[in-house]
Amino acid sequence: MALPLPPGLTPPEIAFLCEMELVTVIPRQRLEGLELLGGPLKPLNPPQRSNIPLWLALLLKRQRRANILPPPWLNTHSLTAILDHETEHADTFSPPPRLPSQPSDNTLPISPPFLPTSTADAAPDALPYHWLELGEMLLEAAADDFEEPDQVRKLLRGLREVRMAKLRSGVEVLDAAGGIKMNGVGGMEVGEGRSFITGVVDGLRKIGASREQQRKDRDAEEAENGYSGTAGDYDDDEMDMQ
Repeated sequence: MALPLPPGLTPPEIAFLCEMELVTVIPRQRLEGLELLGGPLKPLNPPQRSNIPLWLALLLKRQRRANILPPPWLNTHSLTAILDHETEHADTFSPPPRLPSQPSDNTLPISPPFLPTSTADAAPDALPYHWLELGEMLLEAAADDFEEPDQVRKLLRGLREVRMAKLRSGVEVLDAAGGIKMNGVGGMEVGEGRSFITGVVDGLRKIGASREQQRKDRDAEEAENGYSGTAGDYDDDEMDMQ
């Protein structure tokens, strides 16, 4: 018997989607082009840079056939600036990368993980949607391609703690009909925060439903005891007395 699946994507599923993010590599040897589901991949010719899916970049890195260029936001200078922004603005998250202009024809707009937000040409001051899982995978498989891998890992850990604390503090001010602003929140953060956010919201809904049921029971009891007069009835009686 299959166990019921939790709502939403699990962390391993989010990491799987992250592997389709485009990253920049420098091939060590010439590789022929490939026909992938996401489209054709041009031949890799060293030392020319190429943007390829993360899963392929990790495979070539493990085979020592390519080096991975960390995106501009994944260095100590950029992460420090983003962490300072997160700590200075306690109510908002750092802004995400700007979305490209919408196509003029009937084609569907591009969304993560198919945006070039983790290539060598990405913005250095904005965290992409899959920033956390992508950073962890690159540090695990290509730590030698970073200038300061230990410091980058420490900054990523600090960013994660600060941003998750913001999510929890936002949940504390929720009410039964309220919401939480999640602009700039990453995919893994959504997956990790879904459990406690939905738990709080469900608890608030139950409290609201209990209060509504108590109000209905009180109104029914008053009606049985003869206290169901409305404001209109009270006004009519007052006019008769005059």
